[in-house]
Amino acid sequence: MANLWLFFLALAVVFLLPGPDMILLLQTGARQGRGAALATAVGLAVARACHVALAALGMAALFKAAPWTFEVVRLAGAAYLLWLGIQCLRSTLLPSLNTDKAGDTHGQWREAIRRGLLTNLLNPKALLFCSVLLPQFIVNDGASVLSQFAGLGLLLVGVGLLFDSAYALAGAALGRWLQHNPTAQRVQQWLFGSLLIGFAVRLAFVQQA
Repeated sequence: MANLWLFFLALAVVFLLPGPDMILLLQTGARQGRGAALATAVGLAVARACHVALAALGMAALFKAAPWTFEVVRLAGAAYLLWLGIQCLRSTLLPSLNTDKAGDTHGQWREAIRRGLLTNLLNPKALLFCSVLLPQFIVNDGASVLSQFAGLGLLLVGVGLLFDSAYALAGAALGRWLQHNPTAQRVQQWLFGSLLIGFAVRLAFVQQA
């Protein structure tokens, strides 16, 4: 039980740190509302589940054995974050968050899920994080290592979804406030766009651990 609390605290610290996932959720909530931001959180959760599965299958070891695979994923992730940042900078002022047509909502949510999925899935550091963190909390108490890995992975995905949902709701609240302040909209747009581009540059030049 003590190990689980330590694991939870480690996850909380990580999810409280600003990163591209957080900025994407805040930006989506501000521009497209609560539904799209929560859909983005679902995409991020699916990506984290994929990272847990890939970590269990030894993809981090592949990155070590064949560094070019890490480089490919890293550069693809940096390019995608750069594209998101540029799109953010080029976007117009906020549309009304209360005028979405029902026929457009599902397509908007699908796109939001895709953005969340790709933003996290194309970040090799997220996979390495899972590969390093999860084994630290595996205990030799007779329980199956695979079942422990799966349980910790589910906890990681669940905690991440809780934090991401909070950021999504915060972004939606920010969007409602920005509706009445065009100057603040521009500041938010340039701030979030610049942060996404900054994360892209950092990912592009990061070295494999």
